[in-house]
Amino acid sequence: MKTYLVLLLTGVLTAFLVACGAAPTPGGGAADQPATEQQPAAEPPAADQAEPSGEPLQVILFVNGVLGDKSFFDSSQRGVDQAKAELGIEAKTIEAGIDETQWEPALIDAAANEDYDVFIVGTFQMATYLEQVAAQYPDKKFIIYDSGVNYESGCCDNVYSILYKQNEGSYLAGVYAGAMTTQAIDGMNPETVIGSVGGQEIPVIVDFMVGYEQGARDTNPDVQVIRQFAGGWFDPAKGKELAKAQYSQGADIVFQIAGGTGQGVFEAATEDGRYAIGVDSDQALIIEESDPDQAARILTSMMKNVDTSLFRALDLHLKGELPYGQVESLGIAEGGVGLARNKFYDQNTPDEVKALVDAAEQKIVNGEITVETAFQ
Repeated sequence: MKTYLVLLLTGVLTAFLVACGAAPTPGGGAADQPATEQQPAAEPPAADQAEPSGEPLQVILFVNGVLGDKSFFDSSQRGVDQAKAELGIEAKTIEAGIDETQWEPALIDAAANEDYDVFIVGTFQMATYLEQVAAQYPDKKFIIYDSGVNYESGCCDNVYSILYKQNEGSYLAGVYAGAMTTQAIDGMNPETVIGSVGGQEIPVIVDFMVGYEQGARDTNPDVQVIRQFAGGWFDPAKGKELAKAQYSQGADIVFQIAGGTGQGVFEAATEDGRYAIGVDSDQALIIEESDPDQAARILTSMMKNVDTSLFRALDLHLKGELPYGQVESLGIAEGGVGLARNKFYDQNTPDEVKALVDAAEQKIVNGEITVETAFQ
């Protein structure tokens, strides 16, 4: 009987470990979409996460793509660089390249062989891979941004997830575009048409567009919004082609939500004498030094503050306050998203349009405006 009980308990324990810690299978598919429910920011529980005194926190930033997009991934790098400068961490960045088939093996290799305390990765494509990898290293901590892992599996207590309410920030971009398309300034035609170019037709990108379109129509009920997808993130030629087509249909402003593909939108705006709205970072200021003419055509950017959120997360980790095992959604009120108000915005934007944007922002924070979302 004792032998039978030992065997039975061993079998139960083995089944549990397989369920929560099975090794990732090479070639496995990425998640079809990010977390489908954006939860409010959680209250950080007390936790003992601080590193021993005198030993710097070792951080890996894993990029499933390449730096240099002047947008999303570059923003993540800025956040880690800020943490190095201000928090004294040590960090290494791994660029996995644009071949999606290499992302999973590169993640597995890095998690197994790199020296780190905290491992950071972003985008919905990596969520499934991270769920499997995190279960293999329960003594390590993981942060995923712009997506969430499946906490119901019971295997992700060492993962902190960051979501962004991109629909809120995009609502402001829509208010802005809907108002600006009626202004009598150089580059705006009499037609009330605006556009958007997304990298891929996936829920998180559609969420940008839903907010953008709602904001535009709340401001200008007669506005026409053109929505198109490029089918990828690293194809500026395709972005340029789509933007030029939208400008030819009367669009004054095109909102690019397409990573590196969006560089082509800026090129089209410059060539056609029209305007663009950037994404994720304050792209006009980033581009200004290398191409001031192009920067002048980017009226504003809908900023997804990845840099701020990652710096915040690492700071909270060092204080022992980061809520691992939970997801937080950061909107306008939490500083997770916003609209760039730089010198180009100031130069090109009439005071009445600035007032419209400011009022809409405050109404979102106060709960007077509920922004629609692609997530149900």
